[in-house]
Amino acid sequence: MRRTEKVLQLRGLPGRPVRVVREHYLRPDVPCCSALCRGACPHDGKLLSDDVTHYVVPDWKVVQDFLEILEFPELKGIVFMQTACQALQHQRGRRQYNKLWNLLRDARRDCIKFFNEFQELSYLPRERGESVEKWQTRSIYNASVWYYNHFAGQMPIVMVTDDEDSIQQLGSETEGVYVISFKNYLDNFWPDLKAAHELFDSILQSQREREGESQENNGKEYPEHVPIETLEAGIKSRRYIQGVLNVNKHRAQVEAFVRLQGAGNKEKDLKTDVLIYGTKARNRAIHGDVVAVELLPQSEWKGRIAALCENETEEKASGEAYSEPMPTGRVVGIIHKNWRDYVVTFPSQEESQSHGKNAQKVLVTPWDYRIPKIRISTHQAEALQDFRVVVRIDSWESTSMYPNGHFVRVLGRIGDLEGEIQTILVENSISVSPFSEAQMGEMPVVHPEKPWQVAPEEELKRVDLRDTHLVFSIDPKGCEDVDDALSIGTLPNGNLELGVHIADVTHFVAAGSYTDIEARARATTYYLADRRYDMLPAVLSANLCSLLGSVDRYAVSVMWELDKTSYEIKQVWYRRTIIRSSYKLFYEAAQALLDGDLTTAAEIPELKELDETTRKQKLEELIWAIGKLTDVARHVRAKRDSCGALELEGVEVRVQLDDKKNIDDLVPRQPLEVHETIAECMILANHWVAKKIWESFPHQALLRQHPPPRQEFFSELRECANAKGFSIDTRSNKALAESLDRAIDPSDPLVNKLLRSMATQAMSNAAYFSTGSCPEDEFLHYGLALDKYTHFTSPIRRYADVVVHRLLLTAASKEDKAGPKETLFGNKELEELSQHAQKQSTELFQCMYFKDKDPNRDESCTADGIIYSIRTNGVLVFVPRYGIKGAAYLKNKEGLVLSCHCTGKCEWKPGSLQRSSSRITSTPTTGDSITLNLFDHLTVQISVQSSRCHTDTIQLQITSCKPYRTSDLELAQNSHISKTNLVREVTKTVEEAQLASDKAKAKVIDEEYEEYCQTKGASLYRLLEEIKDMALLDVSADGGA
Repeated sequence: MRRTEKVLQLRGLPGRPVRVVREHYLRPDVPCCSALCRGACPHDGKLLSDDVTHYVVPDWKVVQDFLEILEFPELKGIVFMQTACQALQHQRGRRQYNKLWNLLRDARRDCIKFFNEFQELSYLPRERGESVEKWQTRSIYNASVWYYNHFAGQMPIVMVTDDEDSIQQLGSETEGVYVISFKNYLDNFWPDLKAAHELFDSILQSQREREGESQENNGKEYPEHVPIETLEAGIKSRRYIQGVLNVNKHRAQVEAFVRLQGAGNKEKDLKTDVLIYGTKARNRAIHGDVVAVELLPQSEWKGRIAALCENETEEKASGEAYSEPMPTGRVVGIIHKNWRDYVVTFPSQEESQSHGKNAQKVLVTPWDYRIPKIRISTHQAEALQDFRVVVRIDSWESTSMYPNGHFVRVLGRIGDLEGEIQTILVENSISVSPFSEAQMGEMPVVHPEKPWQVAPEEELKRVDLRDTHLVFSIDPKGCEDVDDALSIGTLPNGNLELGVHIADVTHFVAAGSYTDIEARARATTYYLADRRYDMLPAVLSANLCSLLGSVDRYAVSVMWELDKTSYEIKQVWYRRTIIRSSYKLFYEAAQALLDGDLTTAAEIPELKELDETTRKQKLEELIWAIGKLTDVARHVRAKRDSCGALELEGVEVRVQLDDKKNIDDLVPRQPLEVHETIAECMILANHWVAKKIWESFPHQALLRQHPPPRQEFFSELRECANAKGFSIDTRSNKALAESLDRAIDPSDPLVNKLLRSMATQAMSNAAYFSTGSCPEDEFLHYGLALDKYTHFTSPIRRYADVVVHRLLLTAASKEDKAGPKETLFGNKELEELSQHAQKQSTELFQCMYFKDKDPNRDESCTADGIIYSIRTNGVLVFVPRYGIKGAAYLKNKEGLVLSCHCTGKCEWKPGSLQRSSSRITSTPTTGDSITLNLFDHLTVQISVQSSRCHTDTIQLQITSCKPYRTSDLELAQNSHISKTNLVREVTKTVEEAQLASDKAKAKVIDEEYEEYCQTKGASLYRLLEEIKDMALLDVSADGGA
């Protein structure tokens, strides 16, 4: 290893240049990462193939401008030099660099990164007076020459660059190393790769438009951004406020909010988000960007718009009212751009005719209302007007009203199911593909004639529970991926032994393996209505890691000894085990046994083949175990309740499908006590595992925290409760829980459900964190009332659980202290696990049910609704029958107000509206006025509003001010709603709600707060839109409270 020095010219905070000298070490054994190498290079990890005609080395500028083309799987043998990668990171930011990093670590892609600046023969120091750009190109060329010589001329090297001087000077300097332009490379080596050529032309045209724009338009549409050095200094001095921009998707042209973050905001004494009013004040920032905001004088502060609005084009409504003024500011700079791929729609043929001579410049409309229109240059506008298309934003200059971007690829036709599903995936940044051969090569080989068996060496390492414990699972009908099982029994001393057994995924997925890297990139299993994207290959998720009945499986078990009467925990142990599940029960059967209904025993396959005596004995054992588990779960829940655990409310619907898998009906799921039993056992396991890994690794444990919510988010809850005469105390989780328990209207159980739902809406977002990143008093999980909590029970479907398994097994092992280090994550890596956005749109499949129905003729489109919020021009309504929450207008676009006859039927008439916090009155010029109060029941008609550019949406229309006459079945369902029967959804993002919902296969997904629940099943779909998706003005909460 040779030591040298590297001189860097940096800029200090005031903007002054700073000369920094750093030590730089060079070594001869930097791996070339090629299968062609016959030298002494280490050959661990990913290697370039040796069956290509050439290796291609892109220059730094080519990597920056054309990375999307380099991502094409057809392009093989790509060597990304360290110099080019660093230039991309410094010039284009973290998001673009992460795209490159994901490409490099993808085992399916034939590309590698070569650390040319650490190889002593390929490194070139920068010469005095040489520009950075010239030095970067020269370094990459020199490394290309080294690469060619390293392989003794066996493989030609093609360096692609757009620097004409370099092509002239270096093109013929070294035999076997060719320097050509990127366009020349595509034309000569990939002439038939049409998609790459089209993308190249699109990017090139976008660059030309961007370069010429400032010359064409001398006037500025927006103020220039403050330099980053000034922003950083301003944030430290508290002149500026740092936060994430969240645009109101229902008022995208007017309202955006900045959620505060960073130490520089602590002394601003701001208790709310900062309102950014209008697109000018947004100053080219896009939803999701981290921005710096300057507060306006208090005299210029504005309030939030209090009227309902259908979409972002409706900028101004008649009689528009505002709430109380709140801190208002303007964006002065962008600290980090969170630009991503955007799905857009081209203008229709009628709209295109207005473009005139500049027809190749097209304004496309993003599918997401919160994103501004994007200007792209393309000759394919007419051909693509019926398709969903992916574009990327390149820049947004101060002289332009709109950002500039370029066309990437076509997803599918507008309205086509496949195209709409691909739209959902792209918009939620979900990018998955089939598992690679390298990943599948790591999987155990399983044949029907040679089934998998427990290895003899594993029998020596593990505790064998197969013949000593009654282990069983409780899941929905048809469930295949069983990742948890339970056991309970009596010890010789009379105490109880409770066991939670979780699939031992880490036995099959080694840390750092191809499968592990892919699982970490996916982070979770994604479920859509007609397909599933697994985090792990099916041979694991549906077979070897699934704790199926009557087969041997590896597990990680947590076992407690409980006092026989008080159920207090005496001791606990954590072990790798071998189990054989005796029963694979479904929920309804388990609940029936718990209720004493023995007729369901005939549906339990494990009991069918037994003789009557044995069957009766086994059934008694099983009934005792389920009953005892339920008793223990009640005790555990009561203990958490006494500490302030919250019982919040969500709605779940089960989708009934016909034989052709079309949606036949939406049925609210009836909660069972056995759901809560399983959830409490999983919460208990997660809690004790969290304590164990924290004790062993106090600075490197992966836990999950749920901070207390901000008090201002409870304002609507308190107002609604007051309207019914209830008082809600939100000073602590215990006070909130007790207040909600008292807020019961005996005549209408839905009132308590809605109040709990509003409390759910106010909750903060739970998040993963490393215990080394914050003090212990911040570990608290507010919703669960636990001092420590983590995710341990779903390793098949969530990568965070895999990390926790490794930590737990290391903590429980008796090996030497040096062993565990390779399995631990640093704080930064742990925190990155929480940054994987997990969102899923359910509107598409919700609308599928109603889209083909005639709301005027089909009785299923009419339902009972209950008002849960009052706005200046309408109300927000909850429809229990379908679990829908949406807006119902009392004033339409023509200015007419709703009027009701004595029969209860409604029509539109001229008139006016008067609104207070708990009621709204519609006064027509002729006829009687009507007053609607919070929690009033009324009849609504459900229809679907179709949109060419955006997703279809549910619309609610009030047809009668009287309650809808429900069926006997619905009356029976509603009559059983009570506290003890409600599903306990502690928060939208916490584990216990997810576990209960996973088992029911119908969990509701809140796109801003909640993680995906990894359910499974071809016939159970999630079709509920949470409050944030339909509470049209609650954008501050929409930002991720």
